[in-house]
Amino acid sequence: MAYSKTTMAARTCWPAMALLAISCLQSTASAAPVACPVSISQGSLQLADVPQGWTSYVGSPLYLHAAAPMNGPPEQLGELSDFRQKRLKKGWVDTYRLDGKFPEGKWLACRYGGTGQLTLAMRLDDSIDSCTFTYRQGEHVGERNIAILCR
Repeated sequence: MAYSKTTMAARTCWPAMALLAISCLQSTASAAPVACPVSISQGSLQLADVPQGWTSYVGSPLYLHAAAPMNGPPEQLGELSDFRQKRLKKGWVDTYRLDGKFPEGKWLACRYGGTGQLTLAMRLDDSIDSCTFTYRQGEHVGERNIAILCR
């Protein structure tokens, strides 16, 4: 049976293409998308110890402003300062390496309010060794849309 050069090339390249596809699928399968809640509803915000004679009122939700990995839970203030930043046309990307020692675990901190006054945090899987945060301007004042990908 005679084969054309195109058919032979396709048959020869097929195993390499299959391995490449499998490798791409494995790398995306090991990526863990993590998402901070977009906002904290005004109904869940309450003020305690309001001065006598004053009444509190929360008029709007707090919107996501920043996110970053931490060394340990948020009350330990283990913010990581070693990261790479890449500027985009309408935002930026921060990439953190998480391959060092984290005796209290790796945590994700999501910060809310115009300057990050309130933090929600969750523990990340210990096997994660990097996280990328892609920032874009949000629709509300101080809000940022943040896509997070941890591997």
